[in-house]
Amino acid sequence: MADTHYVDSACDGRTVNNSLRHKYRILSEEEKANMQAVKDKGQEFLDLIDGLRTPTQPLGENVDGISMAIGTIDRELVIAAERIEEAVMWAVKHIAA
Repeated sequence: MADTHYVDSACDGRTVNNSLRHKYRILSEEEKANMQAVKDKGQEFLDLIDGLRTPTQPLGENVDGISMAIGTIDRELVIAAERIEEAVMWAVKHIAA
């Protein structure tokens, strides 16, 4: 059963779930393929980054002799993931403009 709350990003009816942009131009098949490729590569990169994460350390447990709070070990990876998401967003925006 299809989820009616979401519209595929390549669908011509994608204004349904967007309150800010009420008019979209129809994308060519090549543009739709490029948009999908950008998102696929972004997800591939996010999956790679996710595989680099260290196991979560309990609060106060020592890592290399340093007391670390939960989540601080992977701060760089969180930032990297945010930048990947931003890059995908801007590339998709360029395609859809």
